[in-house]
Amino acid sequence: MAETLLAESKLRLVFQAGIDEDGKPILKAKTFGNVNKAVTADQLYQVTQAVVSLSGDELSGAQRMDSLDLLA
Repeated sequence: MAETLLAESKLRLVFQAGIDEDGKPILKAKTFGNVNKAVTADQLYQVTQAVVSLSGDELSGAQRMDSLDLLA
């Protein structure tokens, strides 16, 4: 039976940096690597809020991106 092992975790934040001339949002993304594999969703949320408070842009979305190794 195959198993998975968490290999890497990243936090990706997407900010709305404004509106273009067509009225569409201008999005910018920042990815933070080396996220502790044991961090909880609440802890990531707190980090997200701290980073957003330092940014002048509005948060559009936040994602935790995990990479899994497949083991046989």
